[in-house]
Amino acid sequence: MPIKHTLNVDLDERSYPIYIGNGLLREADLLTRHIHGQTALIVSNSTVAPLYLETVQQSLDSGGIRYDCIILDDGEQYKTLESMTRIIDLLLEKRHDRRTTVIALGGGVIGDIGGFAASVYQRGVNFIQLPTTLLSQVDSSVGGKTGVNHPLGKNMIGAFYQPRCVIADIDTFKTLPARELSAGLAEVIKYGLIYDVEFFRWLEDNIEGLIQLDPERLAQAVLVSCETKARIVEQDERESGLRAILNLGHTFGHAIETVMGYGNWLHGEAVAAGMVMAIDLSIREGLVDEELRKRSIDLLSRAGLPVSPPANISLEQYLDVMAIDKKTLDGKIRLVLLRALGEAFVSADYSRENLQETLNA
Repeated sequence: MPIKHTLNVDLDERSYPIYIGNGLLREADLLTRHIHGQTALIVSNSTVAPLYLETVQQSLDSGGIRYDCIILDDGEQYKTLESMTRIIDLLLEKRHDRRTTVIALGGGVIGDIGGFAASVYQRGVNFIQLPTTLLSQVDSSVGGKTGVNHPLGKNMIGAFYQPRCVIADIDTFKTLPARELSAGLAEVIKYGLIYDVEFFRWLEDNIEGLIQLDPERLAQAVLVSCETKARIVEQDERESGLRAILNLGHTFGHAIETVMGYGNWLHGEAVAAGMVMAIDLSIREGLVDEELRKRSIDLLSRAGLPVSPPANISLEQYLDVMAIDKKTLDGKIRLVLLRALGEAFVSADYSRENLQETLNA
């Protein structure tokens, strides 16, 4: 049976719908109703384009939309200013005006690059997210964060820029490698850890069904994850407070990605190890107990995720990269910690000795 959910991200004039279900990329009107001009640029990559580009092109053809396409190389290592400039170059060469729409067809890297290009081209053109990975559907496509990496730090160049809509077709998971699916589950598990105790328990009961691509369980996991993120973003669109809790494990994880080289550890893998590190620090601070660590490691392991960081990153490397993190203010590294399961907070008021012990451990 077809599955379809619709939820809205309420941000006044920047509000937009998220559609979740199976077969949605084949629903031409779902895409074309959100294109308000006569032109579009599809941004995809060399892995996703052979699978889904033709379907999107057929939708645009049916709506009489003239379009161009750009196919980027696949991988986090290509999330660069150079890749974004290629998009801008094509928009200019093909004379796209302010009523054009940039359509990001792919995972989080494509969504971030495409969204950033849309945010700066002629000071902002319309943008649509067609996320094709679990990680992008539950996290990066929702909330308007766009950007590229810098050799010294992940996501350090970018903008907050909301899409016109997000179309999350869970059928795309059928072509997703198992490693990529597991990486996405890290962000799903994060929502249970930071915000929703009942969802964490549901994941403990249903994680095997998600790995086996059960469509109803997948749709439920994407829906709850998007609902959680949408409600947080509605309260704090530009991450001045509450929204920062969505970065549980990310400061540690971004350091892992940067030091190991973008793409060697998938984002979700680094976040999984980073969340265990954040829980370790929370334990050392006397905030949570060993039972939470045990349950978290068990769930992450069952999801096929690493629960330890690479052994070859030094304390100095961690601290150097973490000092550049976007949450760092006035020279103080702010971290997301847990007071309890489902209760996260951001703080720079922790023992530096405890942080060093967590990093050394």
